[in-house]
Amino acid sequence: MADLDGFSSNKSRLYCLFNADMKNSIKVERAKKDLTQQDLAEKVQVSRQTINSIEAGKYVPSTVLALKIARVFEIALEEIFELEEGDYG
Repeated sequence: MADLDGFSSNKSRLYCLFNADMKNSIKVERAKKDLTQQDLAEKVQVSRQTINSIEAGKYVPSTVLALKIARVFEIALEEIFELEEGDYG
C-alpha cells in the first residue's frame, strides 16, 4: 500500500533523493570564504558528513538546507546548485 505521498516505502523515497542528478559548487564557495566542511556544517546545523555527501553528489539537500547554504555564501541558490543536463523535466 502506498503512503500518502505516493511512495510505497522509505527505500523508494531514498531512491528518489539519490537518483536526482545535480551539480553543486559548494567546495568552490567554501574555499572563497575559507570555510571547512565542519564550519559550513555548523552554520547550517547539519553534520560534516552531510556536507561531504552533498559536495560529492551523493545526497541532494532539502530545499530548506539548500537555502541555508546559499545564505551562508550570500549568493543565489542557482549559483550553487544546478540540475544536470537532461534532468529538467
